[in-house]
Amino acid sequence: MKTKTPVRLEEHERQRCEIWTRVMGYHRPVSQFNPGKRAEYAERLLFREQARARENRDQ
Repeated sequence: MKTKTPVRLEEHERQRCEIWTRVMGYHRPVSQFNPGKRAEYAERLLFREQARARENRDQ
């Protein structure tokens, strides 16, 4: 089995990754936030909701 050679890109060859988030019911790129909204975004706490076990599958 051949080992793949990792791809190395120069900084000018890289594509910028844009982060979007949901604000007031619609999605916006974080790069377009005003300073106040950027500060609010930086203070957000992220969480992961656990999957709920199915109860009484036969019903």
